[in-house]
Amino acid sequence: MIEFTGERVIPGQVDPDLWAEHVSRYAFASRWASGACVLDLGCGAGYGTAELATRARFAVGIDLAPDAVTYAKSVYTLPNIYFLAGSATSLPLFDESFSLVTAFEVIEHLSDWRLLLSEARRVLDPAGVFLVSTPNKEYYTESRGASGPNPFHIHEFEFEEFRNALTEFFPHCLVLQQNHVEAFAFYQSGAGSTLEGRMDGVRGTARDAHFFLAVCSLRELPPSASFLFVHEGSNVLREREKHIESLHRELREAREQFAALHRHHDELNLHMEEQSRSAQRTVDELNRHLGEQNRWALQTVEELEGARRNLTTVLHNLNTAEATVIERTLWAQGLAVELQDLQAQLAAQMEDLNARLNYWRSSRWTKLGRKLNLGPDLDQSPIKGVSAGGGS
Repeated sequence: MIEFTGERVIPGQVDPDLWAEHVSRYAFASRWASGACVLDLGCGAGYGTAELATRARFAVGIDLAPDAVTYAKSVYTLPNIYFLAGSATSLPLFDESFSLVTAFEVIEHLSDWRLLLSEARRVLDPAGVFLVSTPNKEYYTESRGASGPNPFHIHEFEFEEFRNALTEFFPHCLVLQQNHVEAFAFYQSGAGSTLEGRMDGVRGTARDAHFFLAVCSLRELPPSASFLFVHEGSNVLREREKHIESLHRELREAREQFAALHRHHDELNLHMEEQSRSAQRTVDELNRHLGEQNRWALQTVEELEGARRNLTTVLHNLNTAEATVIERTLWAQGLAVELQDLQAQLAAQMEDLNARLNYWRSSRWTKLGRKLNLGPDLDQSPIKGVSAGGGS
């Protein structure tokens, strides 16, 4: 199953007017389909190819989208119908092999649309007919309004441009207008007989047409009558009643939506009031907490200021103590130097005294006194550290 995206019509997924707008072109083309070899370019979901196949010798539908071709093959299984995936600008088909070629709402989707016309002419039998349709650019642009340009259309045509493009490839070209018109019909129930019609007037000029449908050929064709397609949704009064009923339904739904929105608005108001009260409580709590924090911060600042003063005093005391230590260190260093000097002097004096004692011990008089036991006993010196021993 494929879904309607706006690029191509899918049966059962579009409104009746859009469906009739597309089906009517194939109903018009059926006038040339009896016993013919038919080629439907840009066949999409395949419904149009199937419409032509009911009268044709055989019908071939070709489309660039593989999913559309797969869908068409699964839904339309007539023995004389074939679907191919391929490009309308490069057809895998023999020259002059089809007596009816259709390309409905395809050309505006192509940037190289001249190749489409060239290929259609190549595969068309010299006595055949090529039918091609496209939206009228002037009307189509206005009808889309705020929706903007169709994203699937690459090049749209005005009347003169469309006709001139076709006559480059086909010497005979009749551009018809396709419009949605209101009509009165007289028919039996379940009637399927030939329709006789009368048109008292036409709807505007080519500039006002909804779509253009061109009948192109390589040979001159006999004139054909205008064609009227009455689709199942054409009962204007019934459609109007259905439209009014639809509007009433939409109005009821709109009122229900409005009431639901009103209830939702009230619920939102209550919720917002509760949120506001909760927010106010939070603000009050934050203000209280902020006050406590401010008081704590002031107290902390005072404590820090006191600590800073104490630290200043301690640093001053440390500086004073450091100066005292340095002063005493210098004094101690000086005292040590003096002690070293005294020790050096004492050592010199002791050395001199020892020298003198040694001298006295070694003198002849000292030795003579010892022998006679006269004089002091120098070996029993009362001076600590002075040896009493002498020389020989």
